Formats: sequence, structure tokens, C-alpha cells
Amino acid sequence: MPAFDTIIRHGTVIDGTGAPRVTADLAICGDRIAAFGDLGTADARTTVEASGKIVAPGFVDVHNHSEGWLLRQTNFAPKTSQGFTTEVLMADGISYAPLDERTWRQWLYYLRSIGGLQFQDYTGWQTLGEFAALLDGRTAQNTMLHIPYGNVRSLAAGFGRLPLDDFQQREVIWQIEKGMDAGAVGLSTGLDYVAQCGASTDELVEACKAMAPWRGVYVSHVRYLKGVLRGVAEAVEIGRRAGVPVHISHMKASDQRDIDALLTYVDTVAVNEVEFTFDVYPYLPGCTMLSYMLPYETFDAGPLAAVPRLLDPGVRAQFAHSLAAYPLQNVHIAWLPGRANSAHIGRRLSDYVEAVGRPPAQALADLLIEENLAVLLVFHHGDDALVEPFLAHDRYMMGTDGIYFPDAAVHPRVCGSAPRLLGRCARDRGLLSLERAVHRLTQFPAERFGLRGRGVLAEGQYADVVVFDPATVADRATYEQPERLCAGIEQVLVNGVPVVRDGQPLPLREPAPGRFLRYRA
Repeated sequence: MPAFDTIIRHGTVIDGTGAPRVTADLAICGDRIAAFGDLGTADARTTVEASGKIVAPGFVDVHNHSEGWLLRQTNFAPKTSQGFTTEVLMADGISYAPLDERTWRQWLYYLRSIGGLQFQDYTGWQTLGEFAALLDGRTAQNTMLHIPYGNVRSLAAGFGRLPLDDFQQREVIWQIEKGMDAGAVGLSTGLDYVAQCGASTDELVEACKAMAPWRGVYVSHVRYLKGVLRGVAEAVEIGRRAGVPVHISHMKASDQRDIDALLTYVDTVAVNEVEFTFDVYPYLPGCTMLSYMLPYETFDAGPLAAVPRLLDPGVRAQFAHSLAAYPLQNVHIAWLPGRANSAHIGRRLSDYVEAVGRPPAQALADLLIEENLAVLLVFHHGDDALVEPFLAHDRYMMGTDGIYFPDAAVHPRVCGSAPRLLGRCARDRGLLSLERAVHRLTQFPAERFGLRGRGVLAEGQYADVVVFDPATVADRATYEQPERLCAGIEQVLVNGVPVVRDGQPLPLREPAPGRFLRYRA
């Protein structure tokens, strides 16, 4: 009888710690790494020949919008094909739990152009624990959850921007404590998004204090619309006053002076005030909903009441002012649901406005009405080299911020982020060594987000493993062909089970190998 289930032989092991690479065999029994070193003639049911290839821990994506697709696809190829074995879900304070009978339709409606779920997909879950149970054993990847603050605040106080009263504050604290008990990693906010844009610094300090006994992490899409440095400084203040670690979502800037000021603040203030980290994807262009540019008051009565508000001349005037900050020729339509407008997917907003023959705010407000708010955009605003100082920083880890729709013009980050870091950024540009790049994808996020037994290749660790070719690993997705899967990622195992073989994502049956992972500080 074979001694092991799988042996990966003759690979060049980068173990995730940042240590120099070594040549070794790796043996797996069940869901664990059973042996590491020269295994000689040891036998296994399956042998993977990895000569000339890198063997690394499974990659961790700490910021994404995959939860809707993970409910529907057992093996979500845009992510497993890159080597991502764990997804930390529910970023930006907006997601699909917690919910109740008053809010579930509001959130599914609002999130349609990010997560894609429709009313028919809702099966009655409400709590974070119930949502976690939907994913456990039903997806190729491991999953972890944030507590999305927008969802929590909407349960306590609806979608308005008024300060919380004492009763509402107690409800928020109770929901956060309940989420931490369910295994969440901490609290996520998206302070430019609905149901949380009215939250004050003091309110957020009290919310973060509720998770402090668990050493939960405060993860924030800061108030970018008010300036990235100001927003990051607020997040650091919240973490310092609440006594919790701080992690900034997709931290970047498109002006060199802003970049210099931001990184100086990080190096001289933030890291001395709190346990500080950040994520970013290795592209400068961004992607979000067109409704993001609407005035906050549009959503005060909830997303389902927003469409009638778009008929208000005052709302349209404020929308016009917001649009003026974004050159429409630099923004393209990534996805929308309606067949009548599908020909405009991939076209610049300036072309759409010209085609319909109305002023920009009028044309785009009407488009939002036609598409029930579900319009996704990609923003082109500078050279990718401007993100490189963040990728090279020692507080950086990977967050793809990936948003996916098939047959659309979505951002290539959803299919290309990890191989772009390993190939273009590490191998070709020399921004960081390959060992350091792997560390940023593995042990570093595993330690920050409490993945016990993962992120490092060593005996006894869980067998989340990636085998890739360092010479050929590369992103192939483009803005014109965003669904092109990467090159060079050859084998991916999750808890010892192959999910990618010879570069091809495998069809899987339930129970799938992915597990819900509880946060362990």
C-alpha cells in the first residue's frame, strides 16, 4: 500500500516564509503535508513531477467580491487558475449577510453589478454563520468572512445617514459580537458606499471595540472621495482608539505627490500607531458601480427606493457635479444586465453619451434607471507603474478586488492578479524577489487573517499547494479579453485535493475540498 496520497517530486520549494528556495520533495496524506525533503523511493498513489517548477503554499486573496460566484460555481476558475486556495470574503462593508426580511432584497438589488446574485438565488440565509455553512464543502476554495458594516448598520438603523441612537448602537455591537462568535476575521467598511457613509469616526471606534476581545481586524475601504491620506489617517485613529489591527483595502493613488505623502505617513506614523497592513492589486485602473457616483442622499430610503430619486432634478445636478471629476473618455462600461444596452459593454462612457445624444448626467441617470442601478465600470486613470511602490512595500499583501461576469468587459485583475505579481512585477520588473512575492501571497496574509496551519509549506501544515513555472507564469487577461486564464500555474491542491491539474481547473463534485475557516488571532 502506498505510503502517501501524493508526492510532488524534485520541485524548487519556496515555503512562504521568505526564506531562500530549496530543492525538495513534498508528500501529502489526506489534507496535510506529511513529509518534506528527499523522499527517495517513497511510493504514492499520485506523483507530480515538478523539476524546474516552483512549489509554494496556496495563495490567499484578502480582498475580493467572489461570494456570489462561489455560491454558484463549485470551482471558480478565474481564481483557482491563479493559485488562490483561500478567499477572504465580504469586503468593503457590503455583502450578502447578515440580512433579515427587511434588508435582503435591498442588498441583492444593490449588489447585482458586483456579486451578481438575483432574488431567485436567495434561499433564506440571514446570519454570517448560515452563509458560511452554504460555502463549507461546496467550493474548491477555503473561505473566510468579514463582518460587513453596511449590512450590520442597515439592520440596526436602515440605510439613512443619521447618527446611531443608543439602542441602534447596542444592536450594532450585538451583531458584531455575533459575527465574531461565528468565526469572522473582523469588521470591513466601505465608507463611500451605502448604509455606512454616514458613520462617524466615534461610531466606528465603538464598533471596533466590540471585536477587540477577539483581536479582530479593522479592514477599511476608507473615505477615498475625501482624499486617501485623510481616509487612511482616520482608519489608523479608529484602530488606535479601539485597540485593534488596521488593514487598508486597495490602497493606491494616481498622483506621485499623493503616493509619496501616503507612504511617508505609513512609514513614520501608521506602523507606529497600530498593527498596519494594506492590500492592492497590481494594476492602477479601478472598477466599481456607476451608482457609486450618485449623491449619498439617493440611497437614504434604501437601494430599492433609489430609482425614483434619479428623477429628481437636484439629484441629477449633484450627479453631474460628481461626473465632472471623471473624464468619461477614460471610463468604460464593464457589464450591465439588459439586452437592449448590451452592445455598449466595452464602450467608453463618452461614446455612450454621444450615442444617446443627451447631457452626461441625464444619459447616465437614465441608463441607471433602465438597468435598475446594475451598471459596472472600469476607470482608466494612469500608468500601472504608479502602483509599484505599494507592491514593493513591506506592509503589502495581495487583494485582487476581483469582480467577475462572463462575456463582459470586466477588469483583468479578476483573472490575472497573482501571476502578474509573480511574473511581470517580480521576475520581469524586479520589484521584489520571487521569495518575497510568494510570502506576500501566503504566510503574510495567513498571519494577518488568522489562517492557522496554512501559508507555509512544512510537515503538519494543511496541504494547500501551488506548483508554477517561474519562467512562464504570466497574466494573459486584458481589458479586451478579461476572461483569459493565466499561464504557468500548473497544479493547485486545496486540503490535499487537486482543483487545477496541468493548468486546467477541474470539474468537482460535492463535497468539494474548500472549508470555511474560522479566524484565529
